[in-house]
Amino acid sequence: MSRTISPSSRKPYGLALVCRVWAASRATVYRHRVPPWAGSRRRPGPVGSMPDAALLQAIRAILAASPFHGEGHRKVWARLRVVGVRTAKRRVLRLMRENDLLAPSRVGSPRGPRSHNGTIIPQTVDTMWGTDLTTTITGEGQAAVFIAIDHCSAECVGIHAARRATRFEALEPIRQGVRDYFGGFAKNIARGLAVPQKPLYRRMDRALATLRARLETNGVSREHVRSVLYAS
Repeated sequence: MSRTISPSSRKPYGLALVCRVWAASRATVYRHRVPPWAGSRRRPGPVGSMPDAALLQAIRAILAASPFHGEGHRKVWARLRVVGVRTAKRRVLRLMRENDLLAPSRVGSPRGPRSHNGTIIPQTVDTMWGTDLTTTITGEGQAAVFIAIDHCSAECVGIHAARRATRFEALEPIRQGVRDYFGGFAKNIARGLAVPQKPLYRRMDRALATLRARLETNGVSREHVRSVLYAS
């Protein structure tokens, strides 16, 4: 149609006029004019100093001579330059990635259980405490103020001010809360928690049975012994 002669102008219509009238793209027409390529497509750009197969063989030789289990593409690329093979760093990365030759990357340390199940407000008090830091200006300069809050009751369990905001000063509100709510904060104060609970309970039961037998031997009635030993 584009080569058809116009009756009025005695000239061919041309492809641009035909595509404009038919509302078609000239690129589509050109693409359909060219037969499909039967061969394999080649990566665009220059081939480089050697084909991919030869470069891959050189990369495998570098990895085989390395004392390590794996190497990254940057180090392999640098060692190729030392032996006289000049190529692009991205090409080395592509070949190593396609042939699974890259060094194993770190997957991270195994994660433990979640710190909480989506909420930081427990059901009971003294289950979760939180600390925070703020600063204020005093007559002697800037001071750091540490507080400890119970996440259930929002009660302040400890407060401490210091000139320097160190990790040791940050623990002082926790020490205050432990002293006030658990009776003390000292060395080996919780040593009894390391004792197995069942043997401890058995020894307590034997001690109570011995004391009850001695009281009953001395004439104390069974009801009175029960009221004294098991009084709430």
